[in-house]
Amino acid sequence: METIVIKCGGSILSELSDSFFNSIKELKDSGYKVVIVHGGGPEIAQTLSSLNLKSEFVNGLRKTTKEVLNVVEMVLSGTVNKKVVVELGKAGIPSVGLSGCDAELIKVKPVDLEQLGYVGEIVDVNVSFLEYLISQDYVPVISPIGIGEDFTKFNINADTAAASVAIALKAKHLLFVTDVDGIKKDGEVLPSLSTDSVLSLIDEGTIYGGMIPKVKAALSALNEGGLNEITIINGKSSLLSVDGTLKGTKIVKELEVV
Repeated sequence: METIVIKCGGSILSELSDSFFNSIKELKDSGYKVVIVHGGGPEIAQTLSSLNLKSEFVNGLRKTTKEVLNVVEMVLSGTVNKKVVVELGKAGIPSVGLSGCDAELIKVKPVDLEQLGYVGEIVDVNVSFLEYLISQDYVPVISPIGIGEDFTKFNINADTAAASVAIALKAKHLLFVTDVDGIKKDGEVLPSLSTDSVLSLIDEGTIYGGMIPKVKAALSALNEGGLNEITIINGKSSLLSVDGTLKGTKIVKELEVV
């Protein structure tokens, strides 16, 4: 059985459709093993604001003090994680909500304590634990909180967490679920791109804004992690086309010459 890792960004979580969850069931029923990693940036920002806690970003990463980490963990591992688990349950999919702390699922080291506080860089993924859960027919739903060697907790970038899990599981597919249909040019979704083409599209401004960090995480996973392909896909509808293939834009190292 092949594995699909699905990363759901915080901006799309509240808009995930019934069709999205039903398509995950279709993937499972067709024999795929499924793992979900989620973010929760908007919910974190809203909760921090309501508590009058300030949080800044340094080089695209949220500077995480102890106080901010407590909120991040509460939102990610509590509210957001269980929302996803409940929606999967409604679709008839048994799942288990986890953080990277459970069974030392995601081990990390600090990126830079002085500059970023409690932000972790992943050093290991507990593959055997994930494989056990999958073998029992559960979909692991992972919030990106990691554990350090002294059992200190750390915030992790969700894109990076998803890529690391996909690499560790030798996944066939890594899906970045967003609120757009894929990478577009002249109004049309590009079905497949090479890594070189992606860089060109960034340079010319076709890929811009919030799509840039997504595709850069994809490129990193392809170039450094040994994954074969990554897909940018919309979570507002089914992940699957009528013929059962994945929608969205597939990014590969090199396009096959036909």
